[in-house]
Amino acid sequence: MIFIFFGPPGAGKGTQAAILSKKYNIPHLSTGEILRNNLLGTSTESIKIKKILEKGDLVSDEILNEIIKQKLDSNECVNGYILDGYPRTLSQNDWLQNYLNSKNLEITKIFDINLEKDIIVKRIKNRAILEKRKDDTEEVIKNRVSKYIEETKPLSEYYLKRNPKIYHLINGNQEIEMIKNDILKILKK
Repeated sequence: MIFIFFGPPGAGKGTQAAILSKKYNIPHLSTGEILRNNLLGTSTESIKIKKILEKGDLVSDEILNEIIKQKLDSNECVNGYILDGYPRTLSQNDWLQNYLNSKNLEITKIFDINLEKDIIVKRIKNRAILEKRKDDTEEVIKNRVSKYIEETKPLSEYYLKRNPKIYHLINGNQEIEMIKNDILKILKK
């Protein structure tokens, strides 16, 4: 079982992925969380990643693909996993497709949580306060939303055209419980 969550920052991908992770007992692999945990280290790579994220930029495909490969090859992922924030570019998608093909695996469902820009900013500002996240300043938020539109939105459109049977657009302008119910309905089909 392999799920992918798309959506702009603040869409609730992590919240919904955590719900499915618990329900299906498979790991939720949030690239944002993986990278933030990496920041706790003192290696050269950790320092490099920290500088990139502080500016609101995205980590290169090469670095992220290697981090993801380590996770996917781990024992915790043998029964499936949920990808949240990955792939976010066509290049990462190519790497992921090659990886899945080499393991004879297929994506089960793709959920694309869509919401309005003003709601994105409001949610992220609230998250910054609740989680004391320093990477959620207004300038960084706007940069991340622009990067999402520029780099990741074309990828979700690619999946919609290529895999319409597994691709599901979710209305993210709703409350968490309503979004969860929409996703669970899709999974019952």
